[in-house]
Amino acid sequence: MKRIPIHRAALIAAIALAAGAAQAQSSVTLSGLLDVSAGQAKAASSTSRVWGVDNGNMTTSWFGASGSEDLGGGLSALFTLQSFMRADTGASGRFGADTFWARNAFVGLASKDFGKVTLGRNTTPFFVTTLSFNPFGDSFGYSPSIRHYFTSGTLTGDSGWSDSVLYTSPNLGGATLQLFMAAAEAGSNGRNHGVNLRWGAGAIDAAFSWQDVKKDGATAVADTKAWQAAASYDFGVAKAFGQYGKVDNKTTGNSYDIAGLGASVPLGGGKILAQWGQIKPETGAKRKTFSAGYDYFLSKRTDLYAVAMSDKIDGQSSGSAFSVGIRHRY
Repeated sequence: MKRIPIHRAALIAAIALAAGAAQAQSSVTLSGLLDVSAGQAKAASSTSRVWGVDNGNMTTSWFGASGSEDLGGGLSALFTLQSFMRADTGASGRFGADTFWARNAFVGLASKDFGKVTLGRNTTPFFVTTLSFNPFGDSFGYSPSIRHYFTSGTLTGDSGWSDSVLYTSPNLGGATLQLFMAAAEAGSNGRNHGVNLRWGAGAIDAAFSWQDVKKDGATAVADTKAWQAAASYDFGVAKAFGQYGKVDNKTTGNSYDIAGLGASVPLGGGKILAQWGQIKPETGAKRKTFSAGYDYFLSKRTDLYAVAMSDKIDGQSSGSAFSVGIRHRY
């Protein structure tokens, strides 16, 4: 057996230790979520009911990768790439012309003392506030809050902004400040701006979010300004949610008052979910939506749900929907 000189063995050991240290200082995680359900839906003012297998009624399906590298001195580099998908058909994106990395696509730096800055396509703080303070989270199918802000023709600018810079402050006494901007580039009408302040202590959580949208993408959008105040309180036996906000459409001159009240109640291995929401335009018909359901967790990553919704627009026949589905996180 050939002996390795001591100095060479020491060099090999040093290289191995350095490689191990480098691996320990950086990480990449693959993750995602699949949500598929079966059910029936009837749109408000429609006379027909449609049965189907749908994607993302409780959470839009997505997959992606994220990672970080420890740069030393409390500083780290980070990145996230996340794409929406339609798990019922296997197609990419939320719709046919959706940007591939539409959920998030950013790179940035994070400091324990000074906060975090990310550049690229970032989820808007306004969207995060909307989903954080209602029991149905980011459900485009059943959350009255998400539906009234993001699918009723009120708010513009999407749930994520491209060409954006997002600053998130360190947590100071339970409070976190976010400053958000999307740059005006060729073909757009202007910049987008946003501010978000969130504070939590024990059972109470509260946030105030504001945004101003002027930037056009491939398709021109109306200029809108919006604000939202939201809070939740966890009583233990139940968690209560409340939201109130306003959207001003500077292009059409119309404005919308949006309110929501909800609760989640632990029961068995899951939670009962319920929320009422209303959108009241200055000009046009008022809309009231109520959703209720039960979400049962088979494990920390997999849950089964059954939900139903009533959707009423003044002067039109009521809409309704129900779904039974499964979500799996990986």
